[in-house]
Amino acid sequence: MAYDVMYTAQATVTGEGRKGHGSTGDGRLDVDLSVPKGMGGDDGPGTNPEQLFAVGYAACFHGALKAVARKAKADVDGSTIESHVSLGKSDEGLDLEVELDVTIPGIDQAKAEELVEAAHQMCPYSRATRGNIEVKLSVKTS
Repeated sequence: MAYDVMYTAQATVTGEGRKGHGSTGDGRLDVDLSVPKGMGGDDGPGTNPEQLFAVGYAACFHGALKAVARKAKADVDGSTIESHVSLGKSDEGLDLEVELDVTIPGIDQAKAEELVEAAHQMCPYSRATRGNIEVKLSVKTS
């Protein structure tokens, strides 16, 4: 498969992993990391990998939705993506699960669902996780 790199993000984490510090090489992201209470932590002032993944997935999916909408000449202005990334225990170890709640105001429900499915096929995060983790999609039009 031909692969033309368009962009590479670089990040470094120091400290104790989930209780460490993360930053990107360009300085745009510089965060403390903390363990959530639900995982035995103290809910300190930092973020965590699941929150970062939730923001990244939502942003990527929203970009894919806007791209498929442009192609379909559909108006998705005012659309939002709310993502929920859960970390849980399974027989194999720790696993992720994602829920994406997509709201597209002012559009027919069937058309909204069609656009969301097309975005799910296009989104690099969706393609990377397909078959690896459960991703649930919900679509609202108001």
